[in-house]
Amino acid sequence: MNDYPLSMILGVVEGLTEFLPVSSTAHLRVAEALMNMSLSSGYWKMYTIVIQLGAIAVLPIYFRARILKFLSTFPQGERGDRTLLTHPLSLTAIAFVVTAIPSYLLVKMIGAHLESLTIIGASLLIGGIVMWVIDAMNAKAEKAGPGAAGGRIHTWHMEDMSLAQAVWIGACQILSAVFPGTSRSMSTIGAGQLAGMSRASALEFSFFLSIPTMVVATGYEFLKSVMGKTENPIGVVVMDAHEWVVLAIGFVVSFVVAYGSVAWFMAYVRRRGFAPFAVYRIIVGIAVLVWASRIGQ
Repeated sequence: MNDYPLSMILGVVEGLTEFLPVSSTAHLRVAEALMNMSLSSGYWKMYTIVIQLGAIAVLPIYFRARILKFLSTFPQGERGDRTLLTHPLSLTAIAFVVTAIPSYLLVKMIGAHLESLTIIGASLLIGGIVMWVIDAMNAKAEKAGPGAAGGRIHTWHMEDMSLAQAVWIGACQILSAVFPGTSRSMSTIGAGQLAGMSRASALEFSFFLSIPTMVVATGYEFLKSVMGKTENPIGVVVMDAHEWVVLAIGFVVSFVVAYGSVAWFMAYVRRRGFAPFAVYRIIVGIAVLVWASRIGQ
């Protein structure tokens, strides 16, 4: 396939799946296998990092008003009932730290063999079942809305989160670092719902938490590869005009598609929940497991 349409396809895949609870890692790995190409060479490894940065760039722009409001009300919060440890920005930083250190240690210890299609398929399948169960548990309370007696949900807005909820979500996010296919957004959204958060508040916190998590994780992978500490390091990549255009196409497509994906996802989840994404994960997970068994991966 020509590099230009290939770059557009990969940009669409990254942009669509980075923030949806379906795992961008799994979809890029499957796309790589389906198109019989390798994304592990120096140039293509850099390409995947760059298109991921294109998706990441969406969040500070999309949530700029919320970010500015949080910054202007730090640390007491908009209602004056927050502290240095319970302000949304502090809780985001705490959840990130809870994730970062164990993830770094575990990934180094377990190694890259977890990139296998079998593990990715199993993670998609199991994660889909877990997501479906959790969303069904909260469906009645979501329909009743705030103020309903006896509901499982007690945190309807990100501003009302507790320190314990942030620590719990950060701990659950480790699963996505260790098991490709789990999905960072699935693990954080599901963890938030289990901790008594509404779909909307869990989703918003998941987006905010993804900013430091993805920036640091992507930056670390880039630095490690440039320094030659990976199997196929980027090193000093000298690119010609054609490769620069391919890279630019992937970045722009990833950004545009990710922006639309975030806007649509925020509106959709408030109305219908996560069940369709759970079903999709289950179907794709089974398909990947069957395929992996046939090709021996």
